[in-house]
Amino acid sequence: MQKKKVIVLGSTGSIGLNTLKILKKQKKNFQIVLLSTNKNFKKIFKQAEEFKVKNIIISNYDYFIKAQKFNKHRFNIYNNFSQIKKLFKKKEIFYSMVAIVGLDGLKPSILLSKYSKNLAIVNKEAIICGWYLIKSELLKYKTNFIPIDSEHYSIFSLLKNDSINNVKNFFITASGGPFLNTLKKNFHKIKLNDALKHPNWKMGKKISIDSSTLMNKVFEVIEAKNIFSINYNQIKVLIHSNSYIHAILHYKNGLIKLAAHEPDMKIPIMDSLNIIDNQFLKKKLINLTFLNKLDLRFVDIKKFPLITILKSLPNKNSLYETILITINDYYVEMFINKKISYNQMVKSIYNACHLNEFLFYRSIKPKNVDEIYKLRDFVRLKLNLLSI
Repeated sequence: MQKKKVIVLGSTGSIGLNTLKILKKQKKNFQIVLLSTNKNFKKIFKQAEEFKVKNIIISNYDYFIKAQKFNKHRFNIYNNFSQIKKLFKKKEIFYSMVAIVGLDGLKPSILLSKYSKNLAIVNKEAIICGWYLIKSELLKYKTNFIPIDSEHYSIFSLLKNDSINNVKNFFITASGGPFLNTLKKNFHKIKLNDALKHPNWKMGKKISIDSSTLMNKVFEVIEAKNIFSINYNQIKVLIHSNSYIHAILHYKNGLIKLAAHEPDMKIPIMDSLNIIDNQFLKKKLINLTFLNKLDLRFVDIKKFPLITILKSLPNKNSLYETILITINDYYVEMFINKKISYNQMVKSIYNACHLNEFLFYRSIKPKNVDEIYKLRDFVRLKLNLLSI
């Protein structure tokens, strides 16, 4: 039987590593033909050697140059995702995982639509800022799209063989992060290490901070709106501290469906690859401890004010989402680098998102990828000036 070809972009990050853990036990069925990283060339060399991958993309130019000097295994190393056009034929790839962090994942997401039968995207920024552009390519090349974020994959799974028109409301859950039970008056004491201690998930620094402010839920609501072509007023956020329930669909006929699984990203990844037996799960039975203590509640907006940014969002795709992403990235980076406090970060994000010169972009639809990247650079420059 011919092996199914797979691409993993962002293979040295948490989602990429989980994807490789799964594929390691499936080498007889899948063949990885391309890996990518931003800087971590030493780790990607080990991955390429283990999985016998010839082609590697290192997107950071300085590290691309360094990697060439250490290329003892004679891998084919590239610095540009456009190389994919020369390496593969149309629809040659069975499955592509885009797990690149940030807006840099947008171009390869669009590009891989042509070469992949199945395109799995976990890159929030690509779906939030450029979904209109990605969707156009998906339809053009008849590519099957699979959202990998646990909330969106849960909705995706619940809707199989079901009409989305029958659903009244979509609920996605948030753990509440490390500060769910912290008093608001004590938020001024929060340090970086406190914000990185997520109670349920093992994630990178950036997304851990976003989870602590609930900004990640703002982003996930935008993703849900884009992916499933629904309105914001249909999407609700519920606090669920155990991260066992990931999505709930409330149907017009009164029926309620929910999707539950352990807080382990290998589950949606494995399911998206159509691998039936999840060999990685320790718990085989339904977790009754979690199910008996669902503890679902609405968000306390006094404690998590960034969730109210959702009220400012247009139902149509716009360039404002790019501004939102850029503002959050900018101030989270400042907090991670210990240049501002936790409360200053939250306040700065909220205030910048409500500047009239940024709100103006809510009525402008993105035309192409370059327009999105140029706007990102403009916003960063503007924020630099505001910080002086």
